Formats: sequence, structure tokens, C-alpha cells
Amino acid sequence: MPLLAPSSEDTRVYEITVLYPASISQKEEQQVLKEIEELLKEADAKLMEKDTWGKRGLAYNIGGHSEGNYAVFYYDMDPSKLKEVDEALRIIPNVLRHLIVKPPKGYQVVKFSEEYERWLKTRETDAERKRREKEEALQKRVADKAKRQVKRATEQKKDIVEKITPIEEEKLTQELEKIISDDEITL
Repeated sequence: MPLLAPSSEDTRVYEITVLYPASISQKEEQQVLKEIEELLKEADAKLMEKDTWGKRGLAYNIGGHSEGNYAVFYYDMDPSKLKEVDEALRIIPNVLRHLIVKPPKGYQVVKFSEEYERWLKTRETDAERKRREKEEALQKRVADKAKRQVKRATEQKKDIVEKITPIEEEKLTQELEKIISDDEITL
């Protein structure tokens, strides 16, 4: 992520956030962004970074709009031209609100649009999380039941082996040998 630092002692880095209606056409949107960039270029500001957030819902209606698009610009410019830029942003058509702040020293730009896209790909909805947790619980119950069945079967074998006495074992062996050696068996 780029570290923001002014290009000279006479300039400062400013973060300029602009809100414009989501309902305007793509051509009008490009026109608004172009006007903002031209205004800042006239103020001898140098663009460092630009981050468009896209459409977001608003907490309350602004100018009859319940949704708006956000664009965040990072400019290196002379502080004496800040008031001029602020006043010019107020009169640009389709700019609902704007905010200019000076980021703290050592501030690193984190592009919201990239982070949001990454989050969308990796997020897990509540329904997916509940389904996954339910599947994990079911798998655990099945595994526990299988362990109990194996333990029970092992104990039953042990009981059967203990019940057979050595005499019965010899008798069983003799009977098997008799059956195996019996010539009367026809297949």
C-alpha cells in the first residue's frame, strides 16, 4: 500500500471524498469525476491515488437520493488553495456532499474497493455458516456413533472368546477336521 507523503514542504496531502447520486447515467458520472479532477488540476494539485467505492446506501435521503456513489481522491496540494477547492466543490452539479481531510502522518492508503471485492469473495453468509455448523455437528455425531459401535463389537468379541473354554476349543477343532476330511461330502 502506498505511503502518503507530500512532494515538498509547501504542500500537504489531502483526502477528498465526494458523494454523487447513484441514479445518474454513466456519462454524467464520468462528467462529474472529470470536473472534480479538472478543478483540482487548476489548483495545481497532483493526484496520488483514486479509489471509487461504487454505490452505497445512505443513512438518510440527500437531495431526494437514498443511494449514492463514493469516490475518494488523494491529492498533494498547496494548503492556501484548499478553501478555493472546497467552495468550487460545493457548486459542481451532481455533487451531493464532499469532505476534505488531512490524513495523519505515515498514513497508508488502503483501497476500499479492492478490500471489499476480496471480502465479497471470501465472506460466509449467516445461512452458509449455520449450514456448515450443522454439517459439522452431524459428522461429529456419526463419528461418535461409529466409535461406540466399534467399542461394543470389540467387547462382544471379547465376551465370546472368554466364554469358549479350552475343551470346547479342542472339541471344535476336532469337529472341523472331521468335516474337512469327510469323504462323503459331494459337491
